[in-house]
Amino acid sequence: MASLVETLIDVLNQEHEEYKKLLELSDYKTGVIVKGDTDELQEILLKEQERIDSISELEEKRRENVDDICNVLNLKKKDNKLEDIIKVLEKQPKEHDRLQEVHAGIKRTLNELMKINENNKLLIKESLDMVEFELNLAKNSVLAPQTANYGRGSYEENTVQTINSFDAKQ
Repeated sequence: MASLVETLIDVLNQEHEEYKKLLELSDYKTGVIVKGDTDELQEILLKEQERIDSISELEEKRRENVDDICNVLNLKKKDNKLEDIIKVLEKQPKEHDRLQEVHAGIKRTLNELMKINENNKLLIKESLDMVEFELNLAKNSVLAPQTANYGRGSYEENTVQTINSFDAKQ
């Protein structure tokens, strides 16, 4: 049983390290988004995908290990939460404390990662809104010479143009 818990702690530590690397990439990505460097952003996304693939492999190992521990402890496999294992290990303070520590560390890192990703999401949305604004501005500047006619007969010309340039989005 002790070796199963040690293996679980080892896998969780590896998983935590991968999450920390993902957190660093996400933090760096914030600056890249602000700069608007799409090439660098693409590189970061590839690196993030590598981290996610690695985390997925470790997560599979963790699930298998938790299933093994649940078999030994006669816990239901469907309810194989880490918290349940931690609770059962209260009588073994060494394993309990180490497992609880790594679990808490992963939770803290994931919470921080979620905050940074939410911030990045907002920055990307603002960036896309700005691009849309600039495109509309450019489109309107091209149309401006045609609509800024204040000369004789301008009313009739602008009325005809308004009818011809109907915006289907509205």
